[in-house]
Amino acid sequence: MLTGRCLCGDITFEYEGPLGPVALCHCSQCRRAHGSAFSASAPVQKVRFRFLSGQERVQEFESRPGKYRAFCGRCGSHLYSRVDAIPGILRLRVGVINEPLGKGPAQHVFVGSKSDWFEITDDLPRFEKTERTNDPH
Repeated sequence: MLTGRCLCGDITFEYEGPLGPVALCHCSQCRRAHGSAFSASAPVQKVRFRFLSGQERVQEFESRPGKYRAFCGRCGSHLYSRVDAIPGILRLRVGVINEPLGKGPAQHVFVGSKSDWFEITDDLPRFEKTERTNDPH
C-alpha cells in the first residue's frame, strides 16, 4: 500500500497495487508545469487509486486535447496526469508518495526537447518520445 498527499495536506490518497516504471519526462510541458528539468511519474491502475481526503480540491487542466494534469487547487502540488486514450491508467507524480519507492527511475523520455541547462549523466535508457504502458508492474 502506498499513500501520498499534496504539499498543504488537504488531498490525501492511497494506492494498492503495482507501481509501474518511473519515467523522467523532459518534455516542455512537464518542465513548464513543474518548473524543473523534468517530472518523475509512474503509471498506476486507476481502479486501485483512492482519495482519502480532499478530492473536491483536485483541479484538472487539459494541457493538450485529451490529456489532463491534476493538481491541488489550494497549494498547486501536481498529483497525476491522465489521457482519454488510456482511461484505466493515471501517471502518478512520485514526489507526492509518502513511502520509499524501493526503486529508481527506469528511463528518460522526450529527451529531444530537454532543457539545454540540464545534462543527463546516468546510463538509463533514453527515448525521443514515450512508451505507453497499460500494465504497471
